[in-house]
Amino acid sequence: MKADIHYKESTFTVKGYGAKDENNTTLKEMDVERPMIKEDEVIIETLYSGVCHSDIHQVHNDWENTRYPCVPGHEVIGKIVNAGSKVTKFKEGDIVGVGCMIDSCQACPQCKNDQEQFCTGPHGPTMTYNGYFADPESDFNTYGGYASHLVSNQDFLIKIPDTLDIKAAAPILCAGVTTYSPLKHWGVKKGDQVAVVGIGGLGHMGVQLAKAMGAKVTAITTEKSKTDDVKALGADHVLLSTDDKAMEEHAMKFDFILITIPSAFDVNPYISLIAPRGSLVTVGLLGAYESPTNNMEVAKYARSIGGSIIGGIKETQDVMNFCAKHGILPEVEMIGIEQINDAFQKVKEEDVRFRYVIDMKS
Repeated sequence: MKADIHYKESTFTVKGYGAKDENNTTLKEMDVERPMIKEDEVIIETLYSGVCHSDIHQVHNDWENTRYPCVPGHEVIGKIVNAGSKVTKFKEGDIVGVGCMIDSCQACPQCKNDQEQFCTGPHGPTMTYNGYFADPESDFNTYGGYASHLVSNQDFLIKIPDTLDIKAAAPILCAGVTTYSPLKHWGVKKGDQVAVVGIGGLGHMGVQLAKAMGAKVTAITTEKSKTDDVKALGADHVLLSTDDKAMEEHAMKFDFILITIPSAFDVNPYISLIAPRGSLVTVGLLGAYESPTNNMEVAKYARSIGGSIIGGIKETQDVMNFCAKHGILPEVEMIGIEQINDAFQKVKEEDVRFRYVIDMKS
């Protein structure tokens, strides 16, 4: 895929890989036309782009909000090749990261509180791809990192510490902040008993981050074959959720449980594992649990059940710096863009060792 830019008077065109419509969800090379950048925006040449499970959900319109054509990718490491006249925080040639958002109103209370993901402006946050998050009536659309170039407001760029390998750092921009944000918000600290459920792209980051925060970490998985890999990431223990006796032995043990399962599941077996006044937070699932929660089990031990999606820009920078400080990197397998459809299928079949990253130079 060529990294050429074709400029017109008010737009420019680049190459991308995307889905044409809901009936044509195989990703194919296509021309991507973007509006010319504003004074505070930059054009970024994509170097590496992570493959997130939500990319698959979005391409297939699983959440019934996809805008086509859909060019996914919101874990991007790239190089600035063009900067607007009022860009002062970065310059052409800088290596930067772009996560799930490229802009917001930047004026509402949530944005001013570094929580751009909760933007209450007219259109909500501007997502890196799939247009406005909160304005389904708009014709506006954005295109993500499965393209040779993308656009971002300068205030939504992430600095990449020199000590991080940029080939592997891209998933920190989504998988990293998605797991870091609830761990920080719910106050995970040294000595806490923490369980991470689902050891895939999100879960393997959650294990490393919780361990670096000083927690005693138990990885909960259905796959015994992952035991050695998970312990190598820092998990103190591995618990098989299919082992009913072992699950019963861990009742009321965990101060905090982070669940990263991306599809509908029964949350109730995990509720029983929460200590009194402990918390369980689900990330990666944007839909109903498979069964209703048993509020008797929640209420009688004053447990809390919550959910989370991503974090703000400050928090994304914080997790990037935290990973650099503690030597944390996602476990990645590099692929070429032409392998993306095969990679999607393997992610759905859970046949990937944690995370794919596309080498866009391929």
